[in-house]
Amino acid sequence: MTMLAQVAVENTVYHFDKLFTYRVPEHLRGQAAPGTRVLVPFGAGNRERVGMVFSLDGQPGEKLKEIVQTLDREPVLDPWQLEFALWMKDRCYCTLFEAVKQMIPAGLHLRLKDSYLLDSGFTNFDRECFDAVSWQIITTLRAAGRAMPFEKLSQKLGLDQGCPEFQALQEQGIVRKVNLATGRLKDAVARMARPIEGFSGKLTPRQKEVYQVLLDVGEASERELCYFTGASPQVVKALVEKGAAEVFEYEVYRRPESTASEEPLEMPELSPSQAQVLEALKAEYDAGQRRCALLYGVTGSGKTWVFLQLMEYVLRQGRGIIVMVPEISLTAQTLWQFQRIFGDQVAVFHSGLSLGERMDEWKRVRRGEAKIAVGTRSAVFAPVRDLGLIVVDEEQEHTYKSEASPRFDAREAARYRCGQAGAFCLLSSATPSVESFRQAREGRFLFHQLEDRFGSAQLPQVELVDMNLESFPGSQQAIGPTLAEALLENFRQKRQSIVLLNRRGYHTFASCTSCHEVVSCPHCSISLTYHSANRRLMCHYCGYSIPITKICPSCGKESITYQGLGTQKAEEQLRELLPQARVLRIDTDAVAARYSLERRLEEFARGDYDVMVGTQMVAKGLNFENVTLVGVLSADQSLFSDDFRGNERTFDLLTQVVGRAGRGKYPGRAVIQTFAPENPVLHLASRQDYFGFAQRELAFRRTMLYPPYVDLLVIGFVGGEDALTRQAAEYFLAQLGKLAQAEYPDLPLRVLRPSPAAVVKVSGKYRYKLIVKCKNTPRLREMAARLLQSFAAAREFQTVTAYADPNPSRIL
Repeated sequence: MTMLAQVAVENTVYHFDKLFTYRVPEHLRGQAAPGTRVLVPFGAGNRERVGMVFSLDGQPGEKLKEIVQTLDREPVLDPWQLEFALWMKDRCYCTLFEAVKQMIPAGLHLRLKDSYLLDSGFTNFDRECFDAVSWQIITTLRAAGRAMPFEKLSQKLGLDQGCPEFQALQEQGIVRKVNLATGRLKDAVARMARPIEGFSGKLTPRQKEVYQVLLDVGEASERELCYFTGASPQVVKALVEKGAAEVFEYEVYRRPESTASEEPLEMPELSPSQAQVLEALKAEYDAGQRRCALLYGVTGSGKTWVFLQLMEYVLRQGRGIIVMVPEISLTAQTLWQFQRIFGDQVAVFHSGLSLGERMDEWKRVRRGEAKIAVGTRSAVFAPVRDLGLIVVDEEQEHTYKSEASPRFDAREAARYRCGQAGAFCLLSSATPSVESFRQAREGRFLFHQLEDRFGSAQLPQVELVDMNLESFPGSQQAIGPTLAEALLENFRQKRQSIVLLNRRGYHTFASCTSCHEVVSCPHCSISLTYHSANRRLMCHYCGYSIPITKICPSCGKESITYQGLGTQKAEEQLRELLPQARVLRIDTDAVAARYSLERRLEEFARGDYDVMVGTQMVAKGLNFENVTLVGVLSADQSLFSDDFRGNERTFDLLTQVVGRAGRGKYPGRAVIQTFAPENPVLHLASRQDYFGFAQRELAFRRTMLYPPYVDLLVIGFVGGEDALTRQAAEYFLAQLGKLAQAEYPDLPLRVLRPSPAAVVKVSGKYRYKLIVKCKNTPRLREMAARLLQSFAAAREFQTVTAYADPNPSRIL
């Protein structure tokens, strides 16, 4: 009986992506199991591609192709992960293999290399029948004994693909081309040696010494053995050749830096309100229902300690845990707590790790050696065994939504995965998203609240400073008199301060006083930012940069002036204001090196610095007892963006950064500088009044018909020509209207006409958007998928890419 497999194939395009049926040859039965990667011929030319077997129940058909080979000795994905990938294709408008790749660490991804070997039927090795070059190729491949990637063959012999002798050997069938699937990384292994007891042969004195050490310790790595005995590797090799020892390999893990070597951290005794919330969460977890809970608490209320004790409770029952954080850089201290409390049971997942570290952390979790996976949004795919709990910390953060395909929301994916595993999902924040708050208010999420700060800490006093009264027109001074006096007083009292300015660089733009043109990136419709560290103007979108100049590129006159304030300028002004203070700047330019952020934060916690200035990296997830003053520069810059979430982002950022002050035994103070002191969002944030803000924001969203009262589906268009990209968006709108009216008249839709993106040109590509207000139902997704497929078939727009982004965190 013919065995058929359903396979997702790599590098397909969305409009014809599906599970393809292949025949499983007799010799691969038992190897081509679901979750295993295979090599398959694909397309009219039968080019070989990597595929993932989803099931062995393919539908019979004519002219089915056959799987060439299996690429894994055992499945790399479990059945739940394959089911997860199918869910992602439906929800995120991505291909199946794009979803699959999210669940496999980058180090295990395979790539196909053109490789060559001698055909097994070739037996004529007569030197006189071949010229010198052909004979070199034959002898090299013969010596290799297996397929050799072309780059290695080229390196050895100096060949190129067009070499006539090489092509002639292929045409004669002597040399055969195959695709070799290679991983990006190999397992890290250590060579170990152990003695063979009872050996009675002759050994040199040096060999006897090493052999005796092996008898004493049982086994040791070659490196350790040579280091402690002073012997060379040749001595170990001689022991093996004489039969006195044997060498074997075992896998070692590449581990990221951690605090596991430090003393374990004991959890503090919870306050009565914390204990009450913890008991309620335990009861809900024990109920075994697939529920989601929202834990709200003011900044510094001890939410982390509550869910840490819930994690301990889940671990005691033998179940696994995933903890998601928005950015490892924002929650370095939280990760430090996890590692000191749970030790080696914690595995870390984030982009800051090397490929080898990520792969080995994935293995530790998959094998059950680590029970807790902590990481950014990709941690939701961690292969945790017997999953019992997912915690989403700072759940309001936009980084939980992927901006590249597959465009998934990690919070939605976490709830789906908890439903799969019968696990409990806990969202935690001092400023929950209004979508989550509404779900909790309507009873779809369980809700728990911590009203007071932990211990004796009190919320800081907040002062809104009107910069219309404190600054002069054209002033380049970032720090007003009120904040300056507060910083001086705080320094005199030997307390620490944090200053937030959510803009990188020194000056934020350069303009010409003659022609009034702003110096912009030639590839993006955005101004260049001046960075004093490298004295260059840089584009924060594509990375383009030019040396600092006074010559206007538009009119050629020497009339360029630099304006706007970034963190580098603020750092300079802080050093002038506090010449004896130690100032630390934290932004992506200052902490680009690996682990540098964690080290800088540790130094600040030790008191090595007096003032820390930075972008939003200093606003969240940090807990320093000696910080008693927070200053906010340009607090209102995000209030007037064209994104409907501008108010929410401003409230979140201000509430979070104000919450960094006064978390210890000393009272805290916050000074917020603004040019819009009458704005109610700033007043609500200064009072830490989340409920007042949420009520106001929900009323606005209902009136304007925005989430959570509707779903948004944004169709993005990207192309190299401005006019053609705009035409493509108009064409899509016309097709949407026709299809909705003819076949989906029951769907509630409100469609906004196509418009340019906020930054219309990025890296030489023009971008337009079409916004659909809708309900994200299966029928809506079906209609959207059909529209994307039909658009891809429109020949006049072949150079324009269209994609769908459901409920984006930022509208294009």
